[in-house]
Amino acid sequence: MKKHYPISIDKNSPDPLYVQVFEEIKKMILNGTLKEDEKLPSIRDLSKSIGVNNITVVNAYKLLEQEGLVYTKIGSGTFVKGLNKKDEKIINIKNDEIRKDEFIKINLSNSMPNPLYFPVEEFKEVINEILDRDGGSVFTYQEPKGYLPLRESLLNYSLENGIEVNLNDIHIISGAQQGIDIISKTLLKFGDNVVVECPTYTGAVAVFRSRGANIIDVPIERDGINLNILEDVVKKNRVKLIYIMTNFQNPTGYTYSEDTKIDLLYLANKYDFYIIEDDYMSELRFYGDNTLPIKSIDKNNRVIYLKSFSKIFMPGIRLGYIISPAYMNMDIQSAKYSTDISTSGLMQRAFDLYLRKRLWHNHIRYLVERYKEKYDFIVEYLTNNASFIEFVKPNGGIHLWCSTNVDSALFASMLKDEGILIAPGTVFYLDEESTNYFRISFGTVDRDELKLAVDKMKEVYERYQRGELFKFI
Repeated sequence: MKKHYPISIDKNSPDPLYVQVFEEIKKMILNGTLKEDEKLPSIRDLSKSIGVNNITVVNAYKLLEQEGLVYTKIGSGTFVKGLNKKDEKIINIKNDEIRKDEFIKINLSNSMPNPLYFPVEEFKEVINEILDRDGGSVFTYQEPKGYLPLRESLLNYSLENGIEVNLNDIHIISGAQQGIDIISKTLLKFGDNVVVECPTYTGAVAVFRSRGANIIDVPIERDGINLNILEDVVKKNRVKLIYIMTNFQNPTGYTYSEDTKIDLLYLANKYDFYIIEDDYMSELRFYGDNTLPIKSIDKNNRVIYLKSFSKIFMPGIRLGYIISPAYMNMDIQSAKYSTDISTSGLMQRAFDLYLRKRLWHNHIRYLVERYKEKYDFIVEYLTNNASFIEFVKPNGGIHLWCSTNVDSALFASMLKDEGILIAPGTVFYLDEESTNYFRISFGTVDRDELKLAVDKMKEVYERYQRGELFKFI
C-alpha cells in the first residue's frame, strides 16, 4: 500500500508551487514524519496525488537535495538523508523554534537573491515558447550590441525609470561585472585615475586594477559620496571616471539624495570626468518614494548607466545592459565582441518575452513583498534585542550595514566558530583597513535563522565583553 503524504498546496498563493511542495516535505523530514533512508514517492506518483505537474516535483526534490535533506540513487529514487547534528539546523515543528544546542551554519555574508523566489515555472514556460517560436535560431550568435527586440523592451523599461535613451545607445551585456570590464576597456588607459566610493564593491575595484588604473577612494555618506572631498580630489588629480551605486549602495545600503546627484553631475561637467552608475537593486524599495537614476537627469552624456538583473532576478541568466553616450557606441561594441562575441541568444529572447508579457513587473511586486517581510523582521529584532549593534535603515535592498565596538574581522571570526557567517567591513575597503563595520545580508535566510543569528551575535558579543575571547582562539 502506498503511503499517504499530507502535502497541502495553495494554487492561489504567491509562493511558487515547487517551493510549497519543498517546504511541506522539509517539515515532514525535520519533525520525523519521514524517517532516515525512507524512499519518497516517485515524481509521477506525487505529482498525480497533489495535482501538480512533474516539473514542480522535480524542482522541489532538487531543492531538498541542495538543502542536504535527501539523496538520490540513480535508478532507485529519492531517499531521506539522515541529519548530521554537527552541520544541520534542526527545527522543532511543535514550537517553531530552532534548538540552540545544535551547531548550525547561517550565511549572512552572501548578498545573492533567494533561489526560492526564482520564477522557475514562469521562465520555463517562456523558454519553451521561445524554442517553439524560434527553433534553432535561439542558439546562434546575436549581434554584439544585443537582440534587437530585447533592446526595444529595455528602452521602454528605461523610459519607465525616467531615462530618455536612443535605441542605438543600449548594449546587452552578460552581467554587471562584464559591463564594468567593457566600460574600463573603452575608457581607461594605464595610470588613469578612477574614484570609487569608500567602502565599495570590490569586484569593480578588481576590474579597475586589472586595467592598471590608479584608484582613489572617497567616503560615502548617508546621502551619497562626500562631494567636498571629491571636489578636492578632482582638483588635484586628472580623474577619468568615478564608479557609484546611487540606490542601496553595496555594502552600506545608502541612497543618493537628489541634491547630491545634481551636484555630482555639476562636478562631472566642470572637471570633465565620467560617472559609471551601477543600478543593481533599485527595484527593491520598501519605504519612501522611488528615486530615479542619476542618468535620468544627465543632459551632457556624463553618465554611463549600468543595469544588471542578477541580484533581483536570477544570477545564472547573466543579463544586463549599458546605456552609453553615442560617441562611445562603437568602442563599447568592439570591447563586447572581443570579450565574448555576444550574450546568450536564448536568455536574451526569453527575457525579452518575459518583459513583454509583463511578468517582470509581477515578479518585482512579489519580491518586494517577500523581502520586505524579512527586512521588517530583522530591523525590529535588531532594534529590540541587539542594542550593541548600530545600523541605518536603508528602506530597501537585502543587506544592512552594521557596526559594534568590536573589530569586525575579529567579530566575524568569533561568529564563524558559532556557525554564523557575516561579511567583515574590511573586505570593502581598498587598503583592507580595520573597521567596526560589517554587512549582514538577509536575502537567503528565513526568520528563524535571522533570529538565531542575532541571538548568537548577542551571546558572542557578551562573552567577548566578559573577556572570554580565549574560548574562540
